[in-house]
Amino acid sequence: MGKTYLRFWGVRGSYASPFATHLKVGGNTSCVEIRDGDHILLCDAGSGIIPFGNEMMAQVEIRELMIILTHYHWDHICGLPFFVPAFVPNWKINIFGPGQTKAEVKQNLDSQMQSPYFPVGTETWMADINYIPPTETNIKYGPITIIRHSVHHPGVTYGYRIKVADKTIIYVSDNECQYLDKSIKQRIGEFNAEEQEMFETMNREEYEYELKLISGADILIHDAQYTPEDYIKKRGWGHSCYIDTVNSAIDAGVRELYLYHHDPNNNDAAIDRIYSDCQKIIQERSASLICHIAREGMRIDLA
Repeated sequence: MGKTYLRFWGVRGSYASPFATHLKVGGNTSCVEIRDGDHILLCDAGSGIIPFGNEMMAQVEIRELMIILTHYHWDHICGLPFFVPAFVPNWKINIFGPGQTKAEVKQNLDSQMQSPYFPVGTETWMADINYIPPTETNIKYGPITIIRHSVHHPGVTYGYRIKVADKTIIYVSDNECQYLDKSIKQRIGEFNAEEQEMFETMNREEYEYELKLISGADILIHDAQYTPEDYIKKRGWGHSCYIDTVNSAIDAGVRELYLYHHDPNNNDAAIDRIYSDCQKIIQERSASLICHIAREGMRIDLA
């Protein structure tokens, strides 16, 4: 078994959904493992980090890893209070996330483990917890390089461009792509000709910026939580309609797209329908994009 791979431990958004109708895709929230040899990078720490931690406790070779957090909404950090390696001596856990100072990052994680929300605090963690300065934009962890950038989601939220084994992986768990485009089109009749031209210029520049962030990706893991019907009701909530995700990936020349952060209200059958619709879009555009549904337990060899 190769040791350079990507593995999905949690693929849901919003809240865990361990229902019989969801088991094909999986019910745990955001957590993706990227491994190169003995170096392990975890993207987000939702409930998927719990089974990952349990698996790590069954081996003795590795005692260090790194966690990068996109933001601090509960579905992305709720696994940390149950992440066994944090409670064990001789482990080192490096953590990076949005903030102005290391103390702010620490406080954001401390908060969910304080009374009355949790019986024990982070002071019970016995591992060596190393908070990386959040002002860093370029981070290196062994052979893995990481560049952060801001995305469109309530609060400060990051996406990450990750270079590993000559592959470019872009992880964008929560992002409302083409938000400005949809906002302008919804109200275009309210503007005069000069204002319309100004907004169209802004829209074009914004979309070009969005495409630049994901261009050149061998693997793009991107928010695709909403159907078109969901998006009408939840525009501005910070998540993408899967149609916009697929079209953006095509426009950016992405090689492989993994639809991610699945809505917990969508069962396996609903997500299969989303996948079929995505394949139609790709075919209609005569695009070379390879599209997948991110599924819990799925492993991609990067060697």
